Amino acid sequence: MSETNNASQPLKILLLAAEVVPFVKTGGLADVTGSLPPAVRALGHDIRVAMPRYGRIDPRRFNLTLLPETFVVPMDNRMEPGQLRESRLAHDVPIYFVENARYFDREGLYMYPDDAERFIFFCRGALEGVRQLGWQPDVIHCHDWQTALVPNWLKTIYARDPFFARTASVYTIHSLAFRGIFGRRVLEIAGIAEYEFTASPDGARDGQVVDFMARGITYADVINTVSPTYAREILTPEFGEKLDGLLRQRQDRLFGILNGLDVEAYNPATDPHIARHYTAETLEQRAENKAALQRYAGLEVTPDAPLLGAISRLTDDKGFDLIQASLEPMLQHLPIQFVLMGTGEERYHRLFLGLAQRYPGRVAVFLTFNTPLARRIYAGTDIFLMPSRFEPCGLGQMIAMRYGSVPLVRAVGGLVDTVHDYNPATQTGTGFLFRAYDAWAFYAAVVRAVETYRYADVWRKLQQRGMQQDFSWQASARAYVDLYRLACALRTQAETMAPHTP
Repeated sequence: MSETNNASQPLKILLLAAEVVPFVKTGGLADVTGSLPPAVRALGHDIRVAMPRYGRIDPRRFNLTLLPETFVVPMDNRMEPGQLRESRLAHDVPIYFVENARYFDREGLYMYPDDAERFIFFCRGALEGVRQLGWQPDVIHCHDWQTALVPNWLKTIYARDPFFARTASVYTIHSLAFRGIFGRRVLEIAGIAEYEFTASPDGARDGQVVDFMARGITYADVINTVSPTYAREILTPEFGEKLDGLLRQRQDRLFGILNGLDVEAYNPATDPHIARHYTAETLEQRAENKAALQRYAGLEVTPDAPLLGAISRLTDDKGFDLIQASLEPMLQHLPIQFVLMGTGEERYHRLFLGLAQRYPGRVAVFLTFNTPLARRIYAGTDIFLMPSRFEPCGLGQMIAMRYGSVPLVRAVGGLVDTVHDYNPATQTGTGFLFRAYDAWAFYAAVVRAVETYRYADVWRKLQQRGMQQDFSWQASARAYVDLYRLACALRTQAETMAPHTP
C-alpha cells in the first residue's frame, strides 16, 4: 500500500456484500453493489467485489473461474478451508466468490440458524483470499450487517497485520431495520472476544447480544447511508431503530449519498420487455404500453382512467396499511384503476385478492416478483405509489420517473430527495408528496394527482420533467470516491496520533 492517498492517485477498493446483481438479488442492496463498482472503475480506480458463492449461483452459467490459491479461515477453535472463484461485472470489474460448501451450498441466502457464522466466514474468507492474491486494498467498503464485523476486525485482530494495518473502512447502512443481532458466542467464532471491554457498542443492557450493525457503526472510519435525508432521519428516535444515540455520537463521520440507477438497464427507449419503445419526446407512443398492460392484467382498456400501480413487498413498512385503509374508498369515489405486483404478509394477499374480485376490470393483483411484468407496470401506469413509513433510498420512484409514471410518495428518506412536489402555480415538480403518515393525507395526495391527470398538457410536462432527471451512478460514484479518500485520511490520522508501543 502506498504511503499517501492524494486526490490524483487511483485507489484500491474491496467491496463486500451479501448479494450482487446479476448473481443473486433479494432487494435494492444487490442493485447498488452491482452498479456502483463499474461506475467507480470508470473513474480510474481498482475496485473489486467479493460475495459468497451461494448454491444457486451456477459456475457454468456465470462463467466462474476457480482460482488456484487456497486459504484457511480461523473460525473459533478450528480452521475452515476456503477458495475463490472469479468472474467479471461491467467495465471488467473483478468479482470474487468466497466458496465453502458447508456454509453456502444451500437453497436460500438467509434465515438460517448459523447466519452469523456463515457471514463471518464469508468476510474473513474475502480478506484472507485477497491476501493470497497479493492484492492489498486501501479501503474496504462494507454493506449492511452481514459485513459489519470487518471494521471491528481492522481495529483489533488485523490492526498490527502488515497487510491490512493501514486499510481504511467505509460502512454503508442500507436499512437500520435489519441489524443482525446474535448471541455473544459469535464473538468467539469471530476471534474478537478477547478484545471486548466493559463498554460494548451493542446497545443491550444485559450484554448478552451482539449487534453487528452497531459494531459497523462504532468501528468504521466513515459511515454512510443511501440518501442524505435518511442520514439525518436516523439520528432521531423515530427512524434510528434504537441506534440513534450511537449514531449521534458518530455523526461527524456520517454522510448520505443517494443511490444511483442503472440507466442503461432501465431505459424505455430500448427495454425489451415493453410493448412500445418511447422517449420523453415521443410520449404519445407510451399509450400503447398502458393498453397492453390493461389487457394483460384483465383491466378495462380505457385510456382516460388513471392507472395507479405499486411494486413492493407487502408490509406495513412500505405503507400498505395506508393503502389498505384508502384503496376501496378511492375505487368508490375516483375513476381509477389499480395494479399491484409483490409478495409479503398473508393478510395483504387476502385483502388485494378480495378487492380484485369485488372490482373486476379495475383491480389486478400479481402475487409475484417478475422483471418483465415490473417493466410493463413502470411503462404502463400513470401514477406509481410508494407511501412508505420509512425509505432509506428507494429505487422504484426513480425507475417510475425514468419510464414516465409519475410517483406519489411519502416525504421521507430518499423519496423526498428524489421526488419534487408538483406546484400548479409554478408548473414545477416531478411527482406528488405527502408528509403525515396518515391514510387521509395519502388519500388527499391521490385526489390531487388524479385531478392533475385530467389536464393532458400539464401531465405530459410533469412526466417529461421526471424522465429528464439524472439518476445515473456517475455523481454518486464520485461522492463515494471522496468518501473513500476521507476514510483513508482519517485512518492515517488516527495511526499518526496513536501512541506507539515498543
